[in-house]
Amino acid sequence: MITYLTQQLNLPLVKASNILTNFAGTASLTPIIGALIADSFAAVIRYQLKLQLLMNMHDNLHCSSSYRPCDDLSFDTSRWIALWQGMICITISAVLPRFRPPSCPTQQNCKEASTLQLSALYVSLLLTSIGMGGTRPCVVTFAADQLDMSKSKTESRNWNFFNWYWFSMAFATLTALTVVVYIQDQTSWGWGLGLPTVSMGIAILAFLVGSPLYNKVKPGGSPLVRLAQVVVAAVKKRKAVAPANPGLLYENRELDASLSFNGRLLHTNQFKWIDQAAIVTEYDPKDSTSPNLWRLATVHRVEELKSIIRILPISAAGILLITATSHNQSFAIQQARSMDRHLSGSFEIPPASMAVFSVLTVLLGLTIYERLFVPIVRRFTGNPAGITCLQRMGIGLAFNILSTVVSVPVEIKRKAVATDYNLLNKPTFGIPISVFWLVPQYCLHGVSEVFYYVGHLEFLYDQSPESMRSTAMALYWITVSIGNYLGTFMVSLVHKYTGKEKNWLPDRNLNKGKLEYYYWLVSALQVLNLLYFVICSLYYTPKPLEEAINKEKADEDIVPDEVSSWGQNETNVNEELELARHGMV
Repeated sequence: MITYLTQQLNLPLVKASNILTNFAGTASLTPIIGALIADSFAAVIRYQLKLQLLMNMHDNLHCSSSYRPCDDLSFDTSRWIALWQGMICITISAVLPRFRPPSCPTQQNCKEASTLQLSALYVSLLLTSIGMGGTRPCVVTFAADQLDMSKSKTESRNWNFFNWYWFSMAFATLTALTVVVYIQDQTSWGWGLGLPTVSMGIAILAFLVGSPLYNKVKPGGSPLVRLAQVVVAAVKKRKAVAPANPGLLYENRELDASLSFNGRLLHTNQFKWIDQAAIVTEYDPKDSTSPNLWRLATVHRVEELKSIIRILPISAAGILLITATSHNQSFAIQQARSMDRHLSGSFEIPPASMAVFSVLTVLLGLTIYERLFVPIVRRFTGNPAGITCLQRMGIGLAFNILSTVVSVPVEIKRKAVATDYNLLNKPTFGIPISVFWLVPQYCLHGVSEVFYYVGHLEFLYDQSPESMRSTAMALYWITVSIGNYLGTFMVSLVHKYTGKEKNWLPDRNLNKGKLEYYYWLVSALQVLNLLYFVICSLYYTPKPLEEAINKEKADEDIVPDEVSSWGQNETNVNEELELARHGMV
């Protein structure tokens, strides 16, 4: 898209890059809304199907007849269809000449796209963002719900679901970066954007056809309401005396049954002030099996809140990572555009296709990680997964720092060659330096994905409360959203305060910029971020889970003599329980 914005709409580099990061930020912010709906009011699959079936195709007609397309979409309309509508709108804007300014092959004194022309782009990106809000937080948890993801089952498998999920995503990206980008660069943007649009329509149809076969998980009510109930109950009982024995805190398996299909959360000693919500006082009715949850919460619900609090600092490490790298892809594409991209006398690699090297590294890296790295490392660590999720994320952060640091000498070399051939003031002329100088930074970024991004998804799924997994996955996208917005802010500041003559990030001619300085800046930010992550990891407490491993056998509950009538009134659960701590550190 950076090529479309700079070459077709004639936007300055920084403005175009900021548009894309703002879009990425908005597209990553909407998933929290979709996740809350999926966890609260409908099963994940029912939510996706309902949104698809409630679409109004009439809105698509407006995309071709005016500059104000696709409006009046209520929250209940299809998010997937909204995404599809956004793709249809941007495809139409790429086909019709009135949506683009005059061509500017010299990239000097270019006429930028007008406000009306940009409105079609903004509406398309907005619809796409809305659509992503319904799919991003649900797709991982929905796919995982089709499998038995209990600890005993995942440890017995010789493959990791999250590795293969990311592998399939990378394979799809590879197709986009080769076939689609080549069509965009060599044929036309109409065909290049139309092909993914048609593919999206086919994907929606396939999803609907396969819907009767899917495993549908029953929602457990609004997660935000439950968390608020725990906080309110803890505040109301802030002066109550907590029992010395945590076993005296209120538990109700029947009440928590819909929230703990694979097992209940066990009590931890961290954040003890939240335990106040589970204290049974004389004002609580002794014989009630349906307590006032705004006054009394179960241990499981208390631990849900604790789990969310614990994962927030870990997940927040992704904010600075995205802030530091959000614009790197756009700048690398502009670097590639100025370099020698010929594989033969007649074939040139499209600049955006350079990301293929990152994707190929991901595909190869995930295979090596699962088939070689894990079996070897597991012999030394004793961990069935080889290393913990936190260790995996830390390694990924380190590789991402290397990726940015390696970019510095490459940019210095590129500009040195441009100087030697007197091309600094000729941004449209190709610099006689091979584009393959950029390959190392792309490959290192791919290695970072293998470790950090996959590890982050697995961490959120494993350590979040069972009934809040879609919401927890949305935390991943919230970090991406905040990181992109901060990235836009940082790039804007750099562009504004580094002067006009020696601006680090010039609008039109990257050859006269100081991109290497920007890379040093983001490298320093990532080093600080890695230190923050290590500190948070050292103090992290894993989620303790009482895991159900056999639902056919009866369980005999052992109730201590001093347990109050609250505990004695619990219904015995027909399952054999195993205490299993999910060790993450």
